[in-house]
Amino acid sequence: MLRALYQRFSHLLREVAKFGTVGAVAYVVQLATTNLFWSVLGTPLLAGQALGTVCATVVAFLGNRYWTFGHRARTGLAREYVLFFLMNGVGLLIQVGCLWFSDAVLGLDGPLARNIAGNVVGVGLGSLFRFWSYRTWVFPARDAAEPGTAPAAEAPASRA
Repeated sequence: MLRALYQRFSHLLREVAKFGTVGAVAYVVQLATTNLFWSVLGTPLLAGQALGTVCATVVAFLGNRYWTFGHRARTGLAREYVLFFLMNGVGLLIQVGCLWFSDAVLGLDGPLARNIAGNVVGVGLGSLFRFWSYRTWVFPARDAAEPGTAPAAEAPASRA
């Protein structure tokens, strides 16, 4: 039974693992650049968070397009890029909303509160949305985007 479950969901597990790896790299970029904007450049709170996220988004797009979802349908670089950034815009709103709530509603300010609200809670909730939206709209399964081709789930098991 466990083997059957693994075989059924192995492609999803690989995508989740790759998404997590790309996300971890992008997260380090986001943390470093956000804190650089806040601490070194004196950028305002929400603007620094947004700029750090934009830098991480470029890294995430490249990693997800060419590695995480590289086996899925190619629907055009421009289309994927626009949708990726739109979905990240929604993820950014989730992230900045968490930061705003912590600061304006809960009255929690300071480096630790900022990082927990924006970079832990916000990134976590935004990441759940991003994974779902990338699989659904940005990098669709081959059968959904290209009629007549084999679905991505039927791809050979040797793919990593």
